[in-house]
Amino acid sequence: MVRRAARSRDAEFTEYAMSRAGWLRKVAYLLCGDWDRADDLVQESITKLYVNWSRAGRVENRDGYARTVLVNTFLAEQRTSWWRRTRTGVTAPEEAAAWTDVDVSLDLRQALAALPPRQRAAVVLRYYCDLSVEQAADVLGCSAGNVKSQSSRGLDALRRSFVDRSVEGSRV
Repeated sequence: MVRRAARSRDAEFTEYAMSRAGWLRKVAYLLCGDWDRADDLVQESITKLYVNWSRAGRVENRDGYARTVLVNTFLAEQRTSWWRRTRTGVTAPEEAAAWTDVDVSLDLRQALAALPPRQRAAVVLRYYCDLSVEQAADVLGCSAGNVKSQSSRGLDALRRSFVDRSVEGSRV
């Protein structure tokens, strides 16, 4: 009986993980700006999710739980010195952009990558994942006011980045 329950649990987890891996990868990419690193973040998050699958089964919103695990994994990695020591600045070729304006897509990715981790997480959660201020605060483990200020600062930095690029482009 225990084996059957374990198989059922594993099958349920596998089905969930396979159906949400692409979405988690996109969110991870927006957080870190590197497809290979996004894959690593998703793998680590899915492993953590598997370990805590019984807890995830009790929550009302599994996607929210998975997203929280992913964001927390990303933020925890940012606090470690390992990432700072191993970051080489060399990037692998990226996948083809889905947008028709590739230049805008690349500019947005560069500008997003330049944001500090908590601002980037707040912007991604609010405007890509379409979470409310309260939901984003829940994921980030901070106050709604903190999410508002991080989002505002992040959007201001993104705007400045695009204004700076358009001014540089008009000079050429």
